[in-house]
Amino acid sequence: MNNRRRYPLLLGALLALSAHAKLPPPSDEAKAKAAEAAAKTAWSDKTAAFQLCRAMDRSVDHYRKSAKAAGKEAPAPAATPPCTDPGPFVAPPLEAAGAHSPPGPATVPPSSKATAAEQQASPKK
Repeated sequence: MNNRRRYPLLLGALLALSAHAKLPPPSDEAKAKAAEAAAKTAWSDKTAAFQLCRAMDRSVDHYRKSAKAAGKEAPAPAATPPCTDPGPFVAPPLEAAGAHSPPGPATVPPSSKATAAEQQASPKK
């Protein structure tokens, strides 16, 4: 009977330990895809806000026309910023996503004709 109580505890401990395992860092390609997905999500949010703004403007115009046709006076409109169109989606360039960036700052221009041994050598005094 005592062992039956220990099995769930042991199983729970093993599951808890497996939950703390580290994942490997994402590859450059995965980072680029994530950056593009984030940019596309932000663009779609802006597009949805633009479409909502346009729909609200149309409903206000319809309300004002209906009130005017019925002989009623509509209240003064509130000042709101104009609707801004986000335009078409443009994917971020790969360099902006950090997909092909070198791991550290450059010490020599990439077009240098110096060999690796010459680049590593210390300057003469």
